[in-house]
Amino acid sequence: LNSVSLPISQPPTFVVSTPSRSSETQNNTTMYARFGAAFARGLSPKVVVPAVALGTGLVLLSPPITKVEASADAVAPPRWPWSHRQPWESFDHASIRRGYQVYKQVCSTCHSLSGIAYRNLVDQVLTEKEAKAEAADQEIEDGPDDEGEMFDRPRKLTDALPSPYPNDETARAVNNGALPPDLTLMVQARVGGEDYVYSLLTGYRAPPAGVVLGENLYWNPYFAGGQIAMTAPLSDGQVEYEDGTEATVSQMAKDVSTFLAWTAQPEHDDRKLTGWQVWALLLLMAGPAYYYKKLKWSALKTRQIKYLTKKK
Repeated sequence: LNSVSLPISQPPTFVVSTPSRSSETQNNTTMYARFGAAFARGLSPKVVVPAVALGTGLVLLSPPITKVEASADAVAPPRWPWSHRQPWESFDHASIRRGYQVYKQVCSTCHSLSGIAYRNLVDQVLTEKEAKAEAADQEIEDGPDDEGEMFDRPRKLTDALPSPYPNDETARAVNNGALPPDLTLMVQARVGGEDYVYSLLTGYRAPPAGVVLGENLYWNPYFAGGQIAMTAPLSDGQVEYEDGTEATVSQMAKDVSTFLAWTAQPEHDDRKLTGWQVWALLLLMAGPAYYYKKLKWSALKTRQIKYLTKKK
């Protein structure tokens, strides 16, 4: 066979259908934009406007294309069928409540949720009475008082959930130099969102042949570099769900991922509901607006301009 020389200045790039939720939609957007521009040339506005709307819908609904390089240091997470993924779907609030239970009994020993106050949990995760009771069980430093002294008091609904460590230095000292990140916006801070969180929690494996793990590190192909300082946090039966759901690793990972998706976007359901209400209002206004436009412009569009020559 004849030998073939290939350039090696860059690692080979493969295109796979594993999607993510970040800037990977750029390829799709560019493709549809070029198609729309070519399609719209020479067409009337009555054809261009629906074509643009169709192209926008295709961009929003089509699965993004992820470029995965052979030199990548992590595996792209699969795209899981979350119940809140589509524009017309809301969060599974039973799963959010179970996820909060997983966070409280497992994750809160190392990770904080500084962006969530107890009042945010009311009518979403807990009743107001339950939230007040949970807040009162925790103390927070407040002050100064009339004598200039700081004091401890029970937390209120307006206070944030407690952090497991008083400062970052203590957190690093307890965790062998690694700082456990705050989880409030973790779903939005990672490519793949809740897909990444779920895959990370269920992705612990034995290291492949030839890989030597560092001290106090564990192998997880979904983590950048493959070596992570956090041990596998979940095990079957670790949590006893209040609603009787079987607490398998995959179930707990799914619930806590849904909960963290909610902490990143507490307004998620209200925003979608408002969006559909706006679309419904625009649809109702479309008919009268079109009629009013035809009424006002009909005189101008149907007029005739004639140039008459003067008779000598």
